[in-house]
Amino acid sequence: MGTGGFSTARLGRMHDVMARHVEQGEAPGLITALSRRGETHVDVLGTKAVGTEDAMRRDTIFRIASMTKPVIAAATMILVEECVLRLDDPVDRLLPELADRRVLRRIDGPLEDTVAAVRPITVRDLLTFRLGFGLLTAPEDTYPVARAAQELGVGVGMPDPTEAPDPDEWLRRLGTLPLMHQPGEKWLYHTGSQVLGVLIARATGRPLEAFLRERIFEPLGMTDTGFHVPREKLGRLATSYLADPETGKLEPYDGAEDSRWAAPPAFPDGGGGLVSTVDDYLAFGRMLLDRGRCGDGGRVLSRPSVELMTTDQLTPAQKAVSGLLPGAWSNVGWGFGVSVVTGRDGVAAVPGRFGWDGGLGTSWASDPEEEMVAVLLTQRAQFPAFSPVYLDFWTLAYQAIDD
Repeated sequence: MGTGGFSTARLGRMHDVMARHVEQGEAPGLITALSRRGETHVDVLGTKAVGTEDAMRRDTIFRIASMTKPVIAAATMILVEECVLRLDDPVDRLLPELADRRVLRRIDGPLEDTVAAVRPITVRDLLTFRLGFGLLTAPEDTYPVARAAQELGVGVGMPDPTEAPDPDEWLRRLGTLPLMHQPGEKWLYHTGSQVLGVLIARATGRPLEAFLRERIFEPLGMTDTGFHVPREKLGRLATSYLADPETGKLEPYDGAEDSRWAAPPAFPDGGGGLVSTVDDYLAFGRMLLDRGRCGDGGRVLSRPSVELMTTDQLTPAQKAVSGLLPGAWSNVGWGFGVSVVTGRDGVAAVPGRFGWDGGLGTSWASDPEEEMVAVLLTQRAQFPAFSPVYLDFWTLAYQAIDD
């Protein structure tokens, strides 16, 4: 047993199981990382692309998709602490495109059949995904509003930095659509983080990435995190894959040298646009575990702000009408940009554990009770609830604890 309270034999079990997933073709390669009480274990397996000898490396760059959302939430809280933003202030002053909202009378109704919003959208609504607009889990042609959002380029889809227009035009288009639900009524995934990215840029008068770099990435030493991969680093980018739903065969979604992430995007997507590495995201996860402190003794956020971010913010009434899957909220809640475990129903389900996943194949959580940060990076898109790689990773991370 090391100082971090891990069992060496059980870390070996983790390596063996994850190596078996790679050998069976679940993913071409992957990286696991566990950090606890000053002890860090990183395991690098497989290759960066199918059918190559190009080995995965510790500094390989991954598209982290929705693991962008916690970063955006932290950036928003920096501005709340500085009183540039207030949680319960309407966003209308900085985002006039979202003022005077209309709301669909019925979610499946025509775009013209609306009522007035009962109140403005607030910063808190964006952080908790209760602004009234986001992912609808039914096929998009079920609902006219979802179809219109896709046609305007403001719908919820696969991360693609080449598609969206610049932030002002993106928000203008979003502002032409009615809300799906009244502000504060229901949790709807994703769009809130995208709007926050625009809000941060307008509130600071700077490009979103410039603010993230100065206030989060540089203080934490996150040198490989950003909205694109510079040309000199493209050789370190893993190829991204989707699995054919019928055969399970991996099909390339995004390459390396010709990547969609090879150039700065017009729209820095706060919902899913960042790339990062295992050590960069470990640094971010450690900062939140350490209640806002950096490794050098500085601070990104105050302890009370991190505690607020990582506390379940949803009411029972909101949970009753929300969720990506049936029973989604039975032992989980939502804070600001992160999910929060609220009940113990599995080996890894420690109440207070917070984190989030990226749909292109990544996962992270920080656990104050166990003093642990865990990160999984793969280059295969997969939904966590159904992925044996994800499920086994989280079981293995917690079974390795030895104290």
